[in-house]
Amino acid sequence: MRTFVKWAAALALGAAMVLPASAQDKGLVGIAMPTKSSARWIDDGNNMSKTLQERGYETDLQYAEDDIPNQLSQVENMVVKGSKVLVIASIDGTTLSDVLQQAADMDVKTIAYDRLIRDTPNVDYYATFDNFQVGVLQATSIVDSLDLANQAGPFNIELFGGSPDDNNAYFFYDGAMSVLQPYIDSGKLVVGSGQTGMAQVSTLRWDPAVAQARMDNILSAFYPDKRVDAVLSPYDGLSIGILSSLKGVGYGSADMKMPVVTGQDAEVQSIKSILAGEQTSTIFKDTRELARVTADMVDAVINGTEPQVNDTETYNNGVKVVPSYLLKPVVVTKDNWKEILVDSGYYTEAQLQ
Repeated sequence: MRTFVKWAAALALGAAMVLPASAQDKGLVGIAMPTKSSARWIDDGNNMSKTLQERGYETDLQYAEDDIPNQLSQVENMVVKGSKVLVIASIDGTTLSDVLQQAADMDVKTIAYDRLIRDTPNVDYYATFDNFQVGVLQATSIVDSLDLANQAGPFNIELFGGSPDDNNAYFFYDGAMSVLQPYIDSGKLVVGSGQTGMAQVSTLRWDPAVAQARMDNILSAFYPDKRVDAVLSPYDGLSIGILSSLKGVGYGSADMKMPVVTGQDAEVQSIKSILAGEQTSTIFKDTRELARVTADMVDAVINGTEPQVNDTETYNNGVKVVPSYLLKPVVVTKDNWKEILVDSGYYTEAQLQ
């Protein structure tokens, strides 16, 4: 009997040695996301957590609901719990210096996820999309939809920017203006309100209600007897608010067609709006790919190797240039939505009906 017990114990030990490492064995990864108010961030968090768990990590996924002190507390707790790596999509990229210093002191690495973390040396890598190109694609959608190459104009345009505490918002705006500014300078595009530059057009916390209220004010003050032909919107949530404002004064009716309106993130409501002939386009950023790239970075950091990056010049956070991996954004319209979103398995067709 003792011989059998010893044999069984040895067999169990041998089996344990060849089993795949458990999540606990590979370590804990803290994932800090800004809010659940946007479907995009819910998808990001779920994809990031799923991808890391499939690779054998334990994950601590937290949403801060756009409350900065809440996110700081969540990140501190992730460090205390023993996270080996932090993956952070920051609410305000300038507020994390102290907590990231605490993390660095405990040899915890930090990866900025989609939003650059600023003003600290303690951000090790950055995974995102080509944010300047996002703006280029949005502006090109306006240029193509208005056929500015062949039409004399002038056309009236209004400009909206993202949250001033989000570093990406400036890249989106600058990318768009690199395309639009020559048309504005030539007079083919006219900003009816005169409001340009992020100081005037930004939308704090990417709040749709703020965008809608600003559009209401612009329409009443500057467009009582003329029409808006295009609106640069950097994000689908803002686009929905802007469209509500436009519909409120008659746009989208039989005798008053909807302006060209851009967006970003390919959220379900906006895809439905595109199919309904309201929003013109959106920018798709495949969060599955962003999760994969970020998980590759986590693997490399844990294993003591250098993560793959493809940009070491663009993203200066005020203290250092953060090594980055940039993914390619894709424009989505009524002409290619099925190919880009359904055929790729990102959405089912039923979700978008």
